Amino acid sequence: MKYVFLVLLFSMTFSYAQTDEEAIISLLERESSSWRSGDVEAHASCWSIQPYSRIFVSMADGNSMDVPPAMMINPPEHLVGKGGTSKNSNYKMNVIGNNAWVTHDEESTTTDGVTNYTYEMRILEKIDGNWKLVGQSIHPRKME
Repeated sequence: MKYVFLVLLFSMTFSYAQTDEEAIISLLERESSSWRSGDVEAHASCWSIQPYSRIFVSMADGNSMDVPPAMMINPPEHLVGKGGTSKNSNYKMNVIGNNAWVTHDEESTTTDGVTNYTYEMRILEKIDGNWKLVGQSIHPRKME
């Protein structure tokens, strides 16, 4: 009886365990939504700023920005909390040990109904058992 109980317990534990891929997607969805809702604390908890962290943003006019990584954990009030929605799709990832890089498409819609589309590359590390963003690169894309 004890053996059957242990087998059932381990089976349930493994069936409910979140895979790295699921944990990463959950983190990226939380990071996107917390930026829009203005929940700075939740957004900051998605990041682990390292000395090598970089945030690159390409602009629609062809220019690019090298955003200070600290802005991800302490953003200016005028940049966050503007509402709207985002939808991430087309996830592709490479997870090796405690490191991962992920690409995905994002569709962001403002409260005024304006929709923007981007390709995003995210760089993550598993720190103390939790996935955290350490860098990203964002590029606009046209939808026709």
